[in-house]
This record gives sequence, C-alpha cells and structure tokens, in this order.
Amino acid sequence: MAEANWFVVHTYSGYENKVKANIEKTIENRQLQDQILEVTVPMEDGIEIKNGAKKQVSRKMFPGYVLIHMIMNDDTWYVVRNTRGVTGFVGPGSKPVPLSEEEMKNLGINAPKVVIDYAVGDNVSVTSGVWKDTVGVIKAVNEGKQSVTINVDMFGRETPVEINFSEVKKIEY
Repeated sequence: MAEANWFVVHTYSGYENKVKANIEKTIENRQLQDQILEVTVPMEDGIEIKNGAKKQVSRKMFPGYVLIHMIMNDDTWYVVRNTRGVTGFVGPGSKPVPLSEEEMKNLGINAPKVVIDYAVGDNVSVTSGVWKDTVGVIKAVNEGKQSVTINVDMFGRETPVEINFSEVKKIEY
C-alpha cells in the first residue's frame, strides 16, 4: 500500500473552509476515509487591538491554501482536483509534490508535543550550549517556545537565561 503524504491545494481566496467541507463530504460519500486521511486549513491565534480593545482572533496561516494528508492515486487526485473552489495542487505543472517531514515540522502542523516534567523550582543542569555544566533553579517554563528560564550567576549577579528543554536535565537529590 502506498504511503500517505501531505499535499498543498490552492483554492480561491476565502473558500478554504468551504473546500475543506466539500472534500470531507466527498470522502464520506465515496468511502475514501482510508485514502484521504485529513483535510486542514492551518490557523493561528493572535490578539488584535482595535480602538484600544484587545480581541482574540484566529487567522488563516496560508490564505488560499488547504493541506491534505492523503495517499496519492488517480481516485484521490480526481476527487480533490474536481472539488468546487480548488484551482489545483501545488507543484510543477499538473504533478502534485508532497511536503517533506521537515517542511511539516517547520510549519508546526505535525509538530510532536513535548511532554515535560519540569516545574518552577526544580533544580536543573545544562547539558549543552553556552551554559553547559551550569546548575540553576527553574524560574519559568515556556511550553510554547519549549524552553525554561533559570537564573545563573554572572559577574556576581543573578541573571535570567532562557534555555531549550533539550539542553537541560533535571537534577534529582
């Protein structure tokens, strides 16, 4: 059986959600759930300030594009390509090009969630980087950036330093 990959589909601007709904309806009608696995319109949350008021908003990361995780064959290509609002797959000519794992990771869409057992007040040792072998106490944990902030002694002063999860190790006493 062929491997499923992520493909990018170009749509009319503003029709992304409608295209997603139409493709999902076609998947259900034609029983293609095992071939077209996921259809997504990547969104990002942000804060918009208008007239001094903060408002939580959700914006499309790539207006005019829909991402589809599917096994490419004649049937799936036909279904997606002939969906109303789709102008075509992204790729040279009429040949769709799948996104690589690295590209998907950079987009943050398939990013594996890192489960951490760090908490404020834990003692950690830095295992690599500029601050290697430095020991400190965690002052803050930022899961979004996947980092912790520790205080280090620099020139006789406590200075906060942000370090990636991958560069620290919890010290057990």
